[in-house]
Amino acid sequence: MSTSREQVLQALKGLDAPGGDIVSTGVMRALNVEAGTIRFVMEINPADAAAYEAVKSQAETTLGAMEGIDTVSIVLTGHTEKAPPDLRPSKPAEPKGPQKIPGIDRIVAIASGKGGVGKSTVSANLACALAQQGRRVGLLDADVYGPSQPRMLGVSGRPASPDGKTILPMRNHGVTMMSIGLMTNEDQAVVWRGPMLMGALQQMMSQVQWGALDVLLVDLPPGTGDVQMTLSQKAAVDGAIIVSTPQDVALLDARKGIDMFNQLKVPILGMIENMSTHICSNCGHEEHVFGHGGVRAEAEKLNVPLLAEIPLDLQIRLAADGGAPIAVSQPDGPQARAFQDVAAALVAQGAA
Repeated sequence: MSTSREQVLQALKGLDAPGGDIVSTGVMRALNVEAGTIRFVMEINPADAAAYEAVKSQAETTLGAMEGIDTVSIVLTGHTEKAPPDLRPSKPAEPKGPQKIPGIDRIVAIASGKGGVGKSTVSANLACALAQQGRRVGLLDADVYGPSQPRMLGVSGRPASPDGKTILPMRNHGVTMMSIGLMTNEDQAVVWRGPMLMGALQQMMSQVQWGALDVLLVDLPPGTGDVQMTLSQKAAVDGAIIVSTPQDVALLDARKGIDMFNQLKVPILGMIENMSTHICSNCGHEEHVFGHGGVRAEAEKLNVPLLAEIPLDLQIRLAADGGAPIAVSQPDGPQARAFQDVAAALVAQGAA
């Protein structure tokens, strides 16, 4: 008989913690009990960190002894009790210097200003194309609210943890991959606040056994939020690639993403225009559904390379939904060529 969620909650209520047990006080969040694994986050006041480290250790021991439990993963994340009165401090806090992740030579962020522009599709295909170039490639799916890389790379199941502290990533198509989507059910929403997101991202960067990689691609969520800032402030990011469709609405948000990376001192390696053109499979007519050339003009304006103009093509979508990106399933086809050219260019300039 396996341990139930109710049994876990009851065990946690029996642990001594500052101000009462971690369940009743609301410190424990995002509890997941499944397949012999217990995971949750403890959102605490940083001033109580020492006391909660002891609580965490006690919880790991108690839960690890329960029937059918192989892995206990607990993340401590902190918040302050009070925000500044106007929520806008006069001087930004100085971030600690970004750190290299052991074993990883380079980190490249794949970003977009807005959702729906195909950033994750580009990330999956670029990772596979780099692997075809002989590079040791990792892909971190940091799009925590919409993790799609498990589906696109054909990966399923839960990552193993041999010691309850480190996590073994998954691997397919020559790409080493980790995603928050592997920690939750496919239809389960991730309802987390900023500190919990930052704690999860740091755990995926520092506690995953990535091994020796030439490059780690990070598929970021859309926009300019907590995940982007945490990545750039905690990890030494070597460059960013901005994905956008040609229309003005997408480019407005892409400019904000570029400005964010400029403020965070992350170099822009180039831009990719996705859904650049559509060629009818019946008559061969070419149509620019979202306009054309907007990203090229923006790249010239910013003096950064235009890395590719990727067509709007049904085969690219079908391949991604099927778990084998077009760069893998049809490597000799014209649709894969754009991704292969980007991979070759990044290798040539020493960025991957």
